[in-house]
Amino acid sequence: MLATSVMISLPLFPLLGTVVLWGLLPFLALAVWGLWFALQRSYDNANLHEALVIEPTEIHLTRTNPRGDIQKWECNSYWAQAEIHPTGGPVAHYITLKGKGRTVEIGAFLSESERKTLYGELRNALHLARVQG
Repeated sequence: MLATSVMISLPLFPLLGTVVLWGLLPFLALAVWGLWFALQRSYDNANLHEALVIEPTEIHLTRTNPRGDIQKWECNSYWAQAEIHPTGGPVAHYITLKGKGRTVEIGAFLSESERKTLYGELRNALHLARVQG
């Protein structure tokens, strides 16, 4: 951030001692603050974690959000259904799991190609759990 601040302020050095510097300084400060805020938010979002465990009789989904709160969902693997929504969700190819009267999202933070791959693997894992259970 220090290097970025210095590089952004280089064009302002000829303006030292002029009134124009004070007019441009708030915009420089706002640009540096915006960059810091965006980087901090990106680091916070990296703390998002989902753990899906598919057993022959049970499915457990645990999601740890960036602020540390934990959400849990459990369902009988026989009744669980995976669905993919190509459009209409918050992201393209949105994946949901249905079961036990609830619908939960999974993998919304992944890229589109990763969600497509996840959906195929999830359907195979659910099929194997049903066969073994």
